Parts: sequence; structure tokens; C-alpha cells
Amino acid sequence: MVIGVNLVESIFPNQATIVGTQVDLAGRPFEIIGVLEKRKNTFFGENEEDNSIFIPFETGRKLSPRSEEMMLHIKAKSGMLAQGLDQVEEILRRQRGLKYTEPNNFDLSTADKIIEQFDGITMYVGLFAIAISAVGLLVGGIGVMNIMLVSVTERTREIGIRKAIGARKSDIVRQFLFEAMTLTFLGGVLGVIVAIIISYIMMYFIPELPASIPIWAIISGLTVSTSVGLVFGVWPAKKAANLDPIECLRYE
Repeated sequence: MVIGVNLVESIFPNQATIVGTQVDLAGRPFEIIGVLEKRKNTFFGENEEDNSIFIPFETGRKLSPRSEEMMLHIKAKSGMLAQGLDQVEEILRRQRGLKYTEPNNFDLSTADKIIEQFDGITMYVGLFAIAISAVGLLVGGIGVMNIMLVSVTERTREIGIRKAIGARKSDIVRQFLFEAMTLTFLGGVLGVIVAIIISYIMMYFIPELPASIPIWAIISGLTVSTSVGLVFGVWPAKKAANLDPIECLRYE
């Protein structure tokens, strides 16, 4: 048999020579003829081959005659993946006695198909995250708008004084828009800092998980957060610009 490195560490922790050692599996003696090299960890953790035992196929059938599921790992020649899949399908259909009108009762997967399935899953996760983020931005924008409306009410007299000394409507609009955009921009900066800290924490505990934040994501996040302030600050800014300066000066 051939075993993975994790089994070597657990069964033979202090033994230097492993090849040639006799072990028992399901009551039958086996000789270890090789040890697999340490495989690179996958996205979900350790590679399964590090914990695997490989024995001859017919021997495995004798040890577990009731096993119904079987997984075959087949390697195609370079540039002949499509032909290899067709040949494997033809052989399996013939071995299973399937007629040409009957569908396959087995599944064939390649690395490309697995990657496509994973990309599909991540796409749906990304769409769900975008939907949640959109709701969060909407709620945050409404909060910023309410804050700015309260600010307009509390600074009514200030607005009246500015208009009395010559401030135009456009000046008042720009003032409150800049304040709203500054507020949301600072919120975006805080969010980026928190995201960077979380990414470093994730990479510290899970080194296999890529958690770096690209520059374009930071720029996009700050742009979106600033745009939220611009969009939701329009109404408070217009409300402040349309106030009557005489009424503002009388406001207590």
C-alpha cells in the first residue's frame, strides 16, 4: 500500500524508515511500498491525499464487497481531453450495459467543469453580497439625508446670515453637498480600514485563503460611498438653498 504523510506522522511518529513496514488493514497484512509527498493545501484546508491509503483495486473490492460507489481518476494525454472523455464515456456505457437510448447513470467531471461550478457558486454569492450591500447603502444614504436635514434645521439662522451677506443658492447647495460627501467619504475610509484589518486577520489564521484587497476595490468603495453622499445630499442642500433669508434671520 501507499499512504499519505499525515498517516505516517500519526502511526509512525518516531520511525525513520517507513517503506517495507508491515501493517494490518481490515484484518489483513499489508506492506507499505511508498509514502506520498506532502500535497499543497486546498482552499478548504488540507489535501485529502495526505490522509489517504492506496491499495490495489481488486484487493479493495475483496475487502469491501458491498461498496457501490466508485471514483476513477483518469489522466488524459496533453491536448486530448475531449477525446479522452469520449473514450471513457464509451467504455463506462459498455461496461454498464447501457443502450444507446438510455442516459448515463454515471457522471464525468474535469478540472475545468469543477472550476466552472465553483465560479458559478461564487457568482451567485457575489450577486447576493451586492444585493445586501445595495440595501446597506440605501439605508446609510437615508441616514445621511436625515442627518443633513436636521443640520439644515439647526443651522437655519446661519443660512439666513450667509444669504444676507451675499451668498447665492449655488453656494449654499455646494456647502451642504460637500458636507454630505465628506461625511460619507470618511465612512468609506473607515470601512476600507476595517476591511484591510479583517483581511490581515483572515490571512493570519487561514494562510491558504487569499484575502488581499486590490487597489481598484478601495478606489471603487470610496467612490461609491462618496456618490451616496452626493445623491442623498441633494434634497437637504436644495431645501437649505430655497430658505427665505428673512424667515431664517427670524428663526429661533
